Amino acid sequence: MKVEGFVASLRNAETIGELFKILAEKGAPVAELDGKRFLIVVEGDFEGRRFWTEINGEKANQALGDAMLNSSSFPFKCKRPYTGGNVIFVDFDDIEVEEFLVAYRDSEYGIFYRVRNGDAEEIAKEEYEKLLPGMPEFKIKSMSEEQMDMMGAFFG
Repeated sequence: MKVEGFVASLRNAETIGELFKILAEKGAPVAELDGKRFLIVVEGDFEGRRFWTEINGEKANQALGDAMLNSSSFPFKCKRPYTGGNVIFVDFDDIEVEEFLVAYRDSEYGIFYRVRNGDAEEIAKEEYEKLLPGMPEFKIKSMSEEQMDMMGAFFG
């Protein structure tokens, strides 16, 4: 599947639950797109109700840190007015740990995954919460000093 097709499929969601279901059907949290594997991160809002991705219990934007700059991000809108967000594709090869947890959540609902050796399996919320304390620190390759200098030169 192509990245564009993945993003376009998210437009069909009419609820947060449907959005999470579409993500799962497309292979999230680890999906192969255009011949590359990506960790799929989403964040946004459904008619004022926020949704986000957690990695090992921490909001993805904090867990990923500088690596967010190396990731591709695409905005998407859903069928209902005032709904949508961003889907972020993190190159799976940049992830430096063998095991981590991913959750797609809002304030009331969530879908939880355990990723081990590149394979994701859906788990119950209770198992997710039980596994959290034992997870290794989530590490991802960040930009090299040279890349950071180039970004600084680019942004002035």
